Amino acid sequence: MLSHRSIWDGIDALARRHGVSVSALAKLAGLDATAFNISKRVNKDGRERWPSTESISKILEATGETLDSFLTGSGAFMPDHGLSEPPRMSIVPLLGLAQAGAGGFFDSAGFPAGQGWDEVALPSPVDPGIYALEVQGDSMEPLYREGDRIVVSPTEQVRRGDRVVVRTRDGEVMAKILARQTAKQIELHSLNPAYEPRFIDLVDVEWMARIIWASQ
Repeated sequence: MLSHRSIWDGIDALARRHGVSVSALAKLAGLDATAFNISKRVNKDGRERWPSTESISKILEATGETLDSFLTGSGAFMPDHGLSEPPRMSIVPLLGLAQAGAGGFFDSAGFPAGQGWDEVALPSPVDPGIYALEVQGDSMEPLYREGDRIVVSPTEQVRRGDRVVVRTRDGEVMAKILARQTAKQIELHSLNPAYEPRFIDLVDVEWMARIIWASQ
């Protein structure tokens, strides 16, 4: 059963998994920096205060995590909380981000192909075409760090503001934020301010896929 404590514990655990404070997590999701402070968890009359479903939705979107991963991290899915069975796991292909630039690992639509993939177990993804890439580099810190695994779906519709993986026709593969897309060009941003925006002509893009989940 969900409890006040387990939901707040889930928010704290989510922040730790992504290497940020709860204040930084709130700002990353577009919320007030104090939204998840300890002082906000109890009303002035002493009654426990629940975070809004909207704020939880925003931090899941900002971190690319699912509700399943959030509840698992909160402890609400542990057996002593009354759950009859653990979250389902699925095996998906795994490849290093740098390896993804080599030929033979993807088909023309950006789906996994070839023989060089490892495997990783992840909580119940439903899209049969998804795969995982291991992050290399620091362009998306603090959200994605070296060694983190990002789960990518080539079938999800990509919109402005989404975190995406892009492969160019010359074999470069990068995880970025889609800041803007026109009929001729895409603009990609990094979370790390040390990296300048990238502008890539669409004719030079082999494929672009949405990041739907991340695992530390």
